[in-house]
Amino acid sequence: MHCEEVARIIVDSSLKVHRALGPGLLEKIYESCLCYELQNAGCKVERQVSVPIRYCDLTFEEGYRLDLLVQESIVCEIKAVEKHNAVWEAQLLSYMKLKGCRLGFLINFNVPVIKNGIKRMIL
Repeated sequence: MHCEEVARIIVDSSLKVHRALGPGLLEKIYESCLCYELQNAGCKVERQVSVPIRYCDLTFEEGYRLDLLVQESIVCEIKAVEKHNAVWEAQLLSYMKLKGCRLGFLINFNVPVIKNGIKRMIL
């Protein structure tokens, strides 16, 4: 699938999950449901992907875990919070750099209108 087609599927699937569940649930519920919708749409999805940190000759396997890696090329970070924190954007960009992905989404399901909770980021 082309990257833009996958991006559209991610947004559409996020809308579908939010429409069905609304705000107020735990992040892991939204993550599971979004993963389900993406897989039903034909996307390959990996959950809780380990992102090791490399520094000089060292590799730290206990680095980070990104929420979803879609089609091995798009990072999705899922949130279910009341207030946005700019650190999450930096976190998403770091994950994208470390995984070699040019596109990522920060998706906050704890909003009245999901389009206000989706932030697309490009490296």
